Amino acid sequence: MLSLSALAALAATHTGELDQPVAPLLIGEKSYDTDLTPVIMGTVNLSRDSTYRESIAIDGDSAIRKARIMAAQGAHFIDIGAESSTAKASRVGADDQIAALVPVIEQLTDDGIEVSAETYEPRVVRACLQAGAKVLNLTGSAHQAEMFELAAEFHATVILCYVKGDNVREITDVTLDADPFPGIRDHFAERIAHANAAGVDRIAIDPGMGFYYGNLVTPAVRVQHQTHVLLNSFRLRSLGVPICNALPHAFDLFEDQFRTAEGFFAMLASLGGTGIYRTHEVAHVVAVLGAMGRLNP
Repeated sequence: MLSLSALAALAATHTGELDQPVAPLLIGEKSYDTDLTPVIMGTVNLSRDSTYRESIAIDGDSAIRKARIMAAQGAHFIDIGAESSTAKASRVGADDQIAALVPVIEQLTDDGIEVSAETYEPRVVRACLQAGAKVLNLTGSAHQAEMFELAAEFHATVILCYVKGDNVREITDVTLDADPFPGIRDHFAERIAHANAAGVDRIAIDPGMGFYYGNLVTPAVRVQHQTHVLLNSFRLRSLGVPICNALPHAFDLFEDQFRTAEGFFAMLASLGGTGIYRTHEVAHVVAVLGAMGRLNP
């Protein structure tokens, strides 16, 4: 899959999609051409159920500290959630999510750090946007009309995640025995149309490789599928919006060096047309993407 001949064949098969332009990513007053400037989305988790221990903030002060460090390392914005998306994680009610997220968002906004709120609950969305979040990382499809109305009201950027159920905490399967991209594209095309109709004009899409799936529990199968999606993401560029990918950490491949994994997958995502990189390892990914940019003739 990673040979030069295989990559050349992939590009040749989908030549018409390879160089499709996408709109700039707009966050607040800032605009990013994600083909020229890879946008880094640092991740802070206010849930102890997160599978990435190093990103867990034990309380609000810890979350603020971690976010400040990521911003100093080069993150363009910080994604904060209060409920892990893993299948076995404890569910967190809207009131508790708001209590955890709002003070952190308010402080980071005061610091001049752009914040993304990861949730699928409308009350949490309103509270976070009121607190100063400029991005909604929408990990659910339930209440979609209300979510789009809120995003339009606050002129927020929406990252639409590939969600087959009401939210990504519901266990679903991905397509493994056929090309998944026509279905993924149709999924996003329909939701983008609904968002535009509701007045949302700041959109990015995330194919959802950071989430749990029922038929991706075998580590080798999971990482093979994640790699396929990362390398093929350019096939979604015809939708005209920036592409975001959560970078895998593939513990079974990297073992005690797993903290270097996201840099490796950032390289693959870059080759595959990604513009926004959701990562727990900001400094490492910034270095890798910076090197790729400098080596680009």
